[in-house]
Amino acid sequence: MEAEVVRMACTLFHGGAKSCGTMTSGGTESILLACKAYRDLAYEKGIKYPEMLVPVSAHAAFDKAAHYFRIKIVHIPLTELMQVDVKAMKKAITKNTAMLLALKYDIPFHVDACLGGFLIVFMEKAGFPLQQCFDFRVKGVTSISADTHKYGYAPKGSSVIMYSDAKYRHHQFFVAPDWQGGIYPSPTIAGSRPGCLIAACWATMVHLGERGYVEATRKIISTTRFIVSELQKIDHIRIIGKPEVSVFAFKSDSFDIYLLSPLLIARGWNLNILQFPRSIHFCVTLLQTEPGVAEQFLKNVRECVSEIMKNPKEKTSGMTAIYGLAQAIPDRNLVSEIAGGYLDSIYSTNPVPLADTHMNGSPSPH
Repeated sequence: MEAEVVRMACTLFHGGAKSCGTMTSGGTESILLACKAYRDLAYEKGIKYPEMLVPVSAHAAFDKAAHYFRIKIVHIPLTELMQVDVKAMKKAITKNTAMLLALKYDIPFHVDACLGGFLIVFMEKAGFPLQQCFDFRVKGVTSISADTHKYGYAPKGSSVIMYSDAKYRHHQFFVAPDWQGGIYPSPTIAGSRPGCLIAACWATMVHLGERGYVEATRKIISTTRFIVSELQKIDHIRIIGKPEVSVFAFKSDSFDIYLLSPLLIARGWNLNILQFPRSIHFCVTLLQTEPGVAEQFLKNVRECVSEIMKNPKEKTSGMTAIYGLAQAIPDRNLVSEIAGGYLDSIYSTNPVPLADTHMNGSPSPH
């Protein structure tokens, strides 16, 4: 079943007969494996200190891979349209570059399609062709990550990492030939993997079929473009870049956009806030394509903006204020320490000790 899921995905992304891959637990693992494969390939080429070039907007999983696998990560700036500055990337290429997006330098080129991958492969048939190709049809693309548990609609915990040729996937594998328990080959990071998720992913893809995916894509893209076009008509709201698929972000030049978040939450909209730049992020799914939902969202945004503009200089409060403060702290190591402390706290099962000085009455039972 896993092999068939991979083959279906490779076909959708226009992989040739040599294309291959594996399933993983999610987008992060897919990205980690691609980075690990290219690091090992770099070692094979004699590169002792491999580097990878990624846009500053790339998912944090690339930073995680750099940390885990001792790869130097070089962040490339974006243009005003929030697209990678190709000229800056070209200037950043060195003899140690092991991973980026350029064929002429014979360097592996990875496409991270984890979020929208299973939309973009159907957009042309849904009536929304992209301006540029993005998959294995692009000369030089050597790998693509795409999450089946997002717009593939499979249960949470499944993704696919695809390669144009098995020679790249070979560097992803780990084999311990001399283990006392026998030869230990492992295709991905996990040793034991849940077969139920693989089976459920296969069943989902077969059940929906091309027709189901195309129809879902049509609904999501048309809804996204409707929301974006209407937001652009609202004073004091500005769309960032030129969104082409299902995700967009918006900001304001008139007020702190973080003021908008709690007002929308109070109306039932729980959207993600971004920090660089300060903005609000919306990922449209099938839920928002239901009749009247997009219109209600736009109505609520108009109401909230009108309320904010009565006092546009107001300071944020609550969680958004904390998030804004974290964004403004220049020492990012301090932010990391705070976040690490938070992670520790959510794994704690120790009861909070009661201080005698704050005890009302006797602590002993009556």
